Amino acid sequence: MPLINESRPEEFTLLGFADRPWLQLLLFTSLLITYPIAMMGNVTIILVSRLDSRLHSPMYFFLANLSFLDMCYTTSIVPQMLVNLGSSKKTISYTGCAVQLSFFHIMGGTECLLLAFMSFDRYVAICRPLHYTLIMNQCICILLVSTVWLIGITYAVSEATATLRLPLCGLNKLDHLLCEIPVLIKNACGEKGANELTLSVVCIFMLAVPLCLILASYASIGHAVFKIKSSEGRKKAFGTCSSHLIVVLLFYGPAISMYLQPPSSISRDQPKFMALFYGVVTPTLNPFIYTLQNKDVKGALCHLVRRISALSDSW
Repeated sequence: MPLINESRPEEFTLLGFADRPWLQLLLFTSLLITYPIAMMGNVTIILVSRLDSRLHSPMYFFLANLSFLDMCYTTSIVPQMLVNLGSSKKTISYTGCAVQLSFFHIMGGTECLLLAFMSFDRYVAICRPLHYTLIMNQCICILLVSTVWLIGITYAVSEATATLRLPLCGLNKLDHLLCEIPVLIKNACGEKGANELTLSVVCIFMLAVPLCLILASYASIGHAVFKIKSSEGRKKAFGTCSSHLIVVLLFYGPAISMYLQPPSSISRDQPKFMALFYGVVTPTLNPFIYTLQNKDVKGALCHLVRRISALSDSW
């Protein structure tokens, strides 16, 4: 890996899959298709949750915030990926890398916590139905969402700042598709044990603790659901939770495998595939998972399509 005179390079070269042109072409084509789908799917979820009065509840308030978060998540990395994959010069400026690093981890950290609060919402709805409107009122929902954004921003800015202060000794090549904290730590020279330890501790709080809260919520939900005598009632309760549980598994699985291990032990291609999974695949699938599993969302979507059709006919 070549050295340059400065410890802080003016730009980074993102190697990605440059040694495998066929995979690079496949990825470029896939992103060119999935990115617009992800945008349209998440915009649709936001629109139906805002325009249909039947979806004006805490559950869909959180879902709309998740969709907005997913749009920002994919947008923080995909356009740059497309530019690099479609050209021979696969570079990103140091400032661009710092911005991408910060935004990508803001969205990731915020989503970790938001998914945990969404599971708490389902717990209250099923296990404390008589107190649901009192506990999950509008002020509480806004406060919870504001809190997760604040924590996500604090986590990302502090970790990004600590990572960008590491000496790079002029190393300007990153074997990755984007700027991500574990890869930059791995690429740094000198003593970086403190950064690895800090990242592990912070990620236990951002990943392991919320996941434990989610599992505890669903354990209580499962216990409450099996007490419901009506099979229709059990089916409805499971239906409202299954979509969220699938999203949790899709997001937390790759994130845990990437962040709850020392960066120095990460294999060469693991960061690339993991980042694609939780940064592109999951945000693209989320709208379809919630739509296909939820009758209310499907009904609201059909109603929105009919309204659009009626408006187009009147023109």
